[in-house]
Amino acid sequence: MEKTWRWFGKKDPITLSMLRQIGVEGIVTALHEVPNGEVWTPEAINDLKQYIESHGLRWSVVESLPVCEAIKYAGPERDKLIANYKASLANLGKAGIKTVCYNFMPVIDWIRTDLQHPWPDGTSSLYFDRIRFAYFDLKILQRAGAETDYSPEELEKVAELDRNIAEAEKDELIDTIIVKTQGFVNGNIKEGDLQPVNIFRRLLALYDGIDRNALRENLRYFLTAIMPVCEEYGVNMCIHPDDPPFQVLGLPRIITDEADIEWMLHAVDNPHNGLTFCAGSLSAGEQNDTRELARKFAHRTHFVHLRSTKAMPGGNFIESSHLEGRGHLIDLIRIFEKENPNLPMRVDHGRTMLGDETKGYNPGYSFHGRMLALAQVEGMMAVVRNELGLE
Repeated sequence: MEKTWRWFGKKDPITLSMLRQIGVEGIVTALHEVPNGEVWTPEAINDLKQYIESHGLRWSVVESLPVCEAIKYAGPERDKLIANYKASLANLGKAGIKTVCYNFMPVIDWIRTDLQHPWPDGTSSLYFDRIRFAYFDLKILQRAGAETDYSPEELEKVAELDRNIAEAEKDELIDTIIVKTQGFVNGNIKEGDLQPVNIFRRLLALYDGIDRNALRENLRYFLTAIMPVCEEYGVNMCIHPDDPPFQVLGLPRIITDEADIEWMLHAVDNPHNGLTFCAGSLSAGEQNDTRELARKFAHRTHFVHLRSTKAMPGGNFIESSHLEGRGHLIDLIRIFEKENPNLPMRVDHGRTMLGDETKGYNPGYSFHGRMLALAQVEGMMAVVRNELGLE
């Protein structure tokens, strides 16, 4: 597997020179400065590609070329936005960048309620607390009909939290759920936006009447439209699973488990229509066994995210050590090295440690924490290569 790293461009405090020193081979990045929906020009693509190559690295994967909301909910500008997307794909293919990771999650890319949940050893990691999330949904967002998504026991716990929660905790939940986890990935909300809750409510309203089947068909429409360009330029599209892989905020979710992945691959049955196998997202759903999924879908996987989660009582989960948890990463490495070798792989997320918290890194994307994770994964890769007689 190719050792890659998500890098946020020339303004990232983690430099390419640093990444070269710790054994990174390929870069996963995007043109973050280009507004959603606009064409990625050959000039901008080649400028960044050459900059990466000047540091002895290669641009291995685009993560991501964002799919605009109007494509997902089938707004009137959908076809124009898809035409722009196709132009960007063609420009990437001409530049030799052949792997594009994207998602089709409405409004929100990923959800956590705590960005620095403490571990006994002094490090911290991302965490999802179902009751705190329910509190955000019911008491802060005040989404109509939200009560039906939670059990009576959960509603009572939310009421108890409401009696004790401080205003600062409410502000932190807003910042965590709809600002900090979204803004750095071409999100709909960014740092500094006023009244983010109102912006978020307007975004959710765009999906009124869009159910799971409608979102599925909009994904099929999008993939059908772009596949000819992918075939012409040899570009592999790899969809990222929903994170977390269960229903939230009344929004439809369509990449959550084996049946969803199978539907997507067969809906547009083209080898360029594939999967980003994110072990972290998939393992957060108790319905998923990452090993079974890897065995079944290895041949249609174009990119791998290696991280792991630990499920906890009450629907909570925490991002665990890369050596532990429900991700079963060494087994996944065995499967992919046998079934689809040489895939680009990046360690996804990492602990906050050794001063990472003071550096302004994006949530989940610490330097020391990911460097530790890369070392752990590289060790697992060495074991597997030895087992397979590849060393």
